[in-house]
Amino acid sequence: MNKQELKKHSKFLSLILRHQPEVVDIQLDEQGWVDIDVLLNALNQKGRHINRSQLETIVLNNDKKRFTFNKDGSRIRANQGHSINIDLALKPQTPPDVLYHGTAVRFLNSIRQQGLVKRSRQHVHLSSDEETARKVGSRHGKPVILSIGAKQMHQDQYQFFLSKNGVWLTDHVPPQYIQS
Repeated sequence: MNKQELKKHSKFLSLILRHQPEVVDIQLDEQGWVDIDVLLNALNQKGRHINRSQLETIVLNNDKKRFTFNKDGSRIRANQGHSINIDLALKPQTPPDVLYHGTAVRFLNSIRQQGLVKRSRQHVHLSSDEETARKVGSRHGKPVILSIGAKQMHQDQYQFFLSKNGVWLTDHVPPQYIQS
């Protein structure tokens, strides 16, 4: 499987494991898991021919580590980024003093007024380093990196969660905690 095929399959997996499992007629459980055999069967029935080995390659080589297998390797789920209601069973964590959010310059006015809003996703995504935030922001236009006063938010009783792939999650970041 070449890089282009890996990326194509990874994007499709993101679609079905984060947003629209019905595209391939599968159901995710309440924590977002699906049996790998069920997934592979469904993919193959929809003309997306992927075998177990290829799925493992996709998961292993995904640059953002979007997917994870359960302990015995029988099920798979997306680590975060869902627009469907999934309980990832994450425990609240104490964040670092500062977290970062990458966005495009064109969104700054809205962010200054509303803060960072999860919109159709379950959480606002934050990173612990500026480079990751820059990569995320550049996907949407000219990037800008926002510094988030995570320590102060936490002291003010906002909850933070850390996904398996290192993305910090919270429900909302009000404008007063954002510095650009």
